[in-house]
Amino acid sequence: MDIFTIISVLVFLSAIFGYINARFLKLPNSIGLMLITIVFTLAVFAIGYVDDTLINAERYIITQIDFKSVLLDIMLSFLLFAGALHTNFEQLKVQRWPILVFSTLGVLVSTFLVGTSMYYLLQLLGMNINFIYCLLFGSLISPTDPIAVLGILKKAGAPKQLETKIVGESLFNDGVGVVVFLTIFQLASATEVAVSPLDIIELFGVEVIGGLALGLALGWGTYKLMRSIDDYDIEVIITLATVMVGTLIAQKFHLSAPLAMVAAGLVVGNDTVRNSAMSKTTETYVDKFWELLDILLNTLLFVLIGMEMLVLSFETEYVIAGLLAIPLVLLCRYLSLLTPIKFFEKKLDFVKGTTLVMTWGGLRGGISIALALGLSEGMHRDAFLVITYIVVVFSIIGQGLTVEKLIKRVVK
Repeated sequence: MDIFTIISVLVFLSAIFGYINARFLKLPNSIGLMLITIVFTLAVFAIGYVDDTLINAERYIITQIDFKSVLLDIMLSFLLFAGALHTNFEQLKVQRWPILVFSTLGVLVSTFLVGTSMYYLLQLLGMNINFIYCLLFGSLISPTDPIAVLGILKKAGAPKQLETKIVGESLFNDGVGVVVFLTIFQLASATEVAVSPLDIIELFGVEVIGGLALGLALGWGTYKLMRSIDDYDIEVIITLATVMVGTLIAQKFHLSAPLAMVAAGLVVGNDTVRNSAMSKTTETYVDKFWELLDILLNTLLFVLIGMEMLVLSFETEYVIAGLLAIPLVLLCRYLSLLTPIKFFEKKLDFVKGTTLVMTWGGLRGGISIALALGLSEGMHRDAFLVITYIVVVFSIIGQGLTVEKLIKRVVK
């Protein structure tokens, strides 16, 4: 089965599942697609006891796709640029300090809280796993996923200032979370060569600051090119080239491509650039193009997440650890947000119940699974992959389905 056939099958399944969701379930796409795909996969499992043709075909498709590379190296740049392009820049500017603290200090605090808690939890369950590997799990599960958050919050009816905090945090803490994960991963992998604190600071600084600087430069360059012409076809292609070439540059020089794409998207999407560089026709075409691409990639992503359960090793102790990790991860997120929110709520207009809504509305998604897939066997990959998958599925389905009700009850 060649790559075109595999992509065709995935797009076909995405279209069918998307139709079923739109026609019957009427759930947010990310929730509906994942739910339908999981049910479909379970049905394939059941049929497999009689005829294993379908399950073998589905398993073959999943094994042919490097989910980690496809999401982190390709899809994520497009999805983050699209998300940033449609983010309210003025609201983001007002909330910039809490968003900055949530996406940096919040991720670091959550990483250590989750990592420490998981270490003792796994010890109680008889799973002797080194502390550094539990920290790795903390780093991959702490960032909230903008892909999941953006799709669900659009329908949740959150107040604008609260939505901006959650979306803004998700856009930035994703890139920061990947850098934190890579830093701890390097520490965990360093068996012969010692890694000094200076090496860690250098890695973190180059990835984060370099990624943001690259993104700002790409955004400015895109703005100058778009301002000098009035041709909506070419201007759409320019934005596409910005993402593709920018991602290649970031990967070449070991900068954070996610943060670069967020910065570039915010620059290109802000009102000043829109008003001075885009005609109304261009603005419409750019927005529609990126909305369509965002929907297509999101659809494929959540179908892939649902199908990933075929590669998991569902040992009883892993499942128990995953179920216990759900409240633990939520509690750690709540604690990591508590101090920054208390500090900023007196200075900025924070709506009632911000901590609770940001805790429950901070969904985990494909990025966490992709990072878990990047663990080596020696890092207890199978265990952490199952734990991560359980937390992510609960987050998208359980939290995603109830966040609207929570907002209406707590905020309004």
